[in-house]
Amino acid sequence: MSNITARYNEAEKLKNAGNPEEAAQVLQRLLEDEPSHALSHMALARILTGLGQHEDAVSHAEKACELEPSDAINFSLLSLTYQRAYAGTGDMRYIRMAEDAMARSRQL
Repeated sequence: MSNITARYNEAEKLKNAGNPEEAAQVLQRLLEDEPSHALSHMALARILTGLGQHEDAVSHAEKACELEPSDAINFSLLSLTYQRAYAGTGDMRYIRMAEDAMARSRQL
């Protein structure tokens, strides 16, 4: 198992054990070393969303899509991240962004 995989799995275990803050820290350190690991960006987006850190969550979800622009699942998850950002902030711009990301996922 690679070091990246081991660190990612550690973050998932922490999240599943009810320690999202620690999981986020593990993923942030992983991304400092491996900034192109799209799966970690998306996992961090999911965790940050749960912690109410919507702008950071959006940034990581967008980065995952930038790194893997032909992955429909990432765009679906980006849409969900935007939807949750809207729900958490009331910022209407996230609605259109969610629709655009979902449309992109359907094109792929």
